[in-house]
Amino acid sequence: MKIIAVTGSIGCGKTYISNIIRSIGYNVFDADKEVKLFYKKEKFLRLIKQNFPEVFDNNKFNKRKLRDLVFNNKKELKKLESITHPLLKIKLKEKVRKLYKKTDLLFIDAALIYEMKWDIYCDYIILVDVDKNIQKQRVIKRDNISEQDFKKIIANQIDNDIKKEKADLVINTQLPQGIIKSILIRFINEVI
Repeated sequence: MKIIAVTGSIGCGKTYISNIIRSIGYNVFDADKEVKLFYKKEKFLRLIKQNFPEVFDNNKFNKRKLRDLVFNNKKELKKLESITHPLLKIKLKEKVRKLYKKTDLLFIDAALIYEMKWDIYCDYIILVDVDKNIQKQRVIKRDNISEQDFKKIIANQIDNDIKKEKADLVINTQLPQGIIKSILIRFINEVI
């Protein structure tokens, strides 16, 4: 089985590309979705409370407080990543074991492929890109955050221009869906 990463900075269209990949018939491990599931588990929330008690109001988890805390303090962000990244790696290994003999390809949808050093597990990297102004507008609207918060999030990710040098394929999500789908199909056929 070959592993292909779909990566790119926040708001560039990874989910959009991953949905097209699913429509073609391939499995996608969605790192963001897995992390969101962590926050629904009591055991995980206990870990968060032990490490970040200030993000709880009357024993109720406040996600916005956690986001504000970690994106204003790199040390706190690293502490959160030291909790989430190993758990995410376990989930990825489970997915690989489950699908190992059942499919030729597994895609990993994750913004932090390089930051987590997961590129070493990948046979190929697809970088999803978009105009920086469109990216900013997407994230601010989707996540209901300020431009200042957007800048803090972006500051913690490797810039797409640097990632382009390492990618096997760069897809601009401003292209029409049909063209993107044909680019993906051609790429998949070349790497299988």
